[in-house]
Amino acid sequence: MDPLATTPDDRADTTGDAVADKRAGNRLAPRLRELARRTGRRYSAGHDRPLGGYLASMTGFGAYTAAWATAVRVRGCPLPDRPQPWDVVLTSVATFRLSRLLSKASVTSPLRAPFTRYVGPQGPAELHEEAEGGRDTVGELVTCPFCTSVWVVSTLTAGQLLWPRATRTAMGALAALAGADALQLAYSALVSRTTGDD
Repeated sequence: MDPLATTPDDRADTTGDAVADKRAGNRLAPRLRELARRTGRRYSAGHDRPLGGYLASMTGFGAYTAAWATAVRVRGCPLPDRPQPWDVVLTSVATFRLSRLLSKASVTSPLRAPFTRYVGPQGPAELHEEAEGGRDTVGELVTCPFCTSVWVVSTLTAGQLLWPRATRTAMGALAALAGADALQLAYSALVSRTTGDD
C-alpha cells in the first residue's frame, strides 16, 4: 500500500478543512465590514465623511500612477538625478493653472456637472459648486483645485519623462496663461483704484 495515498478518512478531513476555511472566510468579510463601519463612525464623530470613497480615490490614484510608472519603465525613459529648479517652477505654475481650469472655470463646468451642483459665481470666470449627494468623493475631487492638482502634477511629471518637448510646450502655455490671469487681475485692481470703483 502506498504510504502517501489518501484514505477515505483523509479525504473527508481535507474536505472538512476546506469547508472550515470557507466558513472562516465567510465570517471574516462581515467582521472586516463591521470593523470598517466602526472605524468610520469613530473617525467621523457625527459628520458625513465618505471614507469609502476616499479609499477608492486613493486606490484609483495608485493605479493611475502605477500605469504611468509602468509606461516610463517600458519606454526606458531615464529619470533625472534631481529635478531642475526651472522645471519645478514651470511644473508648479502649470499645475496651479490647469488645476483651477479643471476644477473652477466656468468653461469646464460641463465636465463637473454630473457630479456637482451649481451654487454661484466665485471670482473672475470661476464657479462655486458643491458635490452632488451620493457622489460626494468624485464631486469633492473635481471641485477642489488642491485635490485635482495631485492628479495634474502626476500627469505632467510623467509627460515630462515620456514626451518632454510636447509637455514642456503645454506647460509653458499654461504658465503664460497664469501670468496673463495675474496681469488681468492687477489691471482690474489698478483701474478700480484709479477710478474709485469698488
